[in-house]
Amino acid sequence: MAAQGAKVLMTDVNEKDGERIAEEIGDAAIFALHDVGRADHWTRVVALAEKHFGPVTVLVNNAGIIGPISSVAELTLEEFLGVCTVNQTGVFLGMQAVIPGMVSAGGGSIINVSSISGLVANIGSPNLAYVGSKFAVRGMTKQVAVEYGAHKIRVNSVHPGYIKTPMMVAATDEDGGGAADLIPLKRMAEPEEVSDLVVFLASDESSFITGTEQVIDGGMTAM
Repeated sequence: MAAQGAKVLMTDVNEKDGERIAEEIGDAAIFALHDVGRADHWTRVVALAEKHFGPVTVLVNNAGIIGPISSVAELTLEEFLGVCTVNQTGVFLGMQAVIPGMVSAGGGSIINVSSISGLVANIGSPNLAYVGSKFAVRGMTKQVAVEYGAHKIRVNSVHPGYIKTPMMVAATDEDGGGAADLIPLKRMAEPEEVSDLVVFLASDESSFITGTEQVIDGGMTAM
């Protein structure tokens, strides 16, 4: 987004990598260490963003973890709650933290990153917690879009399939080889293809799009 002129506050639990990326972007970006499952962290990072850049009018809820590769019978409660804390509770807390400022600013755009595992049963999904949390993101997105549409706050979910990120490569134990056979376009997506969609949803060019699922999966869910 910085390349399109936005001012960006990046957050992550990995401080070293986050600071490096923010430095590479330059003055348009700053980094903050952030646990998305903690409400006090959200309060702090929103205040930091407002201090440096003014009202927060775009939120991209992109934090997510896969969790263990596990059947339902063997998934522990601790593992289940750990995944849901990041993937689901983090999205709730993020929206809750930015909405008052967006209302005051006269509107905004929230983009919640879900998954094709939030749309359909997927044999490649790692565990029930991942699937449940990604379906929850879809529902929360629609509810908030309806609640705050009158305030000109748009809320959409993005549902990627196989994207060539380190997390996905680790999960599939490959660099798009066998996984590509499941995709009609016969390849995994590059991360930039997803980020381009996110930028579009953040921009005024998508001003009449809200409450939707934006699927970017190379045709997987069409089969």
